Amino acid sequence: MARYTGADCKRCRREKQKLFLKGSKCESAKCPIEIRPYPPGEHGRGRTKDSEYLLQLREKQKATRIYGVLEKQFRGYYAEANKKTGKTGENLLRILETRLDNVVYRAGFAKSRDHARQLVRHGHINVNGVKTDIPSARVTVNDIIEVRPKSRTLTPFQVAQAEAGERTVPAWLEAIPSQLRILVHSMPERQVIDTQVQEQLIVELYSK
Repeated sequence: MARYTGADCKRCRREKQKLFLKGSKCESAKCPIEIRPYPPGEHGRGRTKDSEYLLQLREKQKATRIYGVLEKQFRGYYAEANKKTGKTGENLLRILETRLDNVVYRAGFAKSRDHARQLVRHGHINVNGVKTDIPSARVTVNDIIEVRPKSRTLTPFQVAQAEAGERTVPAWLEAIPSQLRILVHSMPERQVIDTQVQEQLIVELYSK
């Protein structure tokens, strides 16, 4: 599967805000956007004309980078969201939020979505008692996600247990660090999704 292999911090600088792609580094003074709060490249400090199209494109790019999704897959998610009842933008965010890698990250079991994706791919996660190594797998109401018994002594999960409570878990999920388990109580509504994305701009971009 294709994936981005470049520098994550450049992506934050390009969007002129922290996308929290590097875990604890994003919270430290070493975060490059704190040192160079302008886009990368020779013309990074130059003034750009913020056209309507540019604003829409940047918002779409921001969403793909936050959730670690490439363009083809993101378009597929948009097409799926557009077919559902309700607001397309909110449906899109709900699809992205219910990805397994995002759920593992949101529950505090990984430092970043990239880290969560790696943990899932390496087969450390069970969904309803079945090993699931597909980061894009979708969770639904009443699902039980837990770390496999053989993996619970690994350092990332020991750290997750030690740091339990340091990150706010969304209301639609319940994390049980002592059991390394996550319960899905409901589907996420827009008001509880704290991703700083203007989804309506993405809808306008793809509606052209």
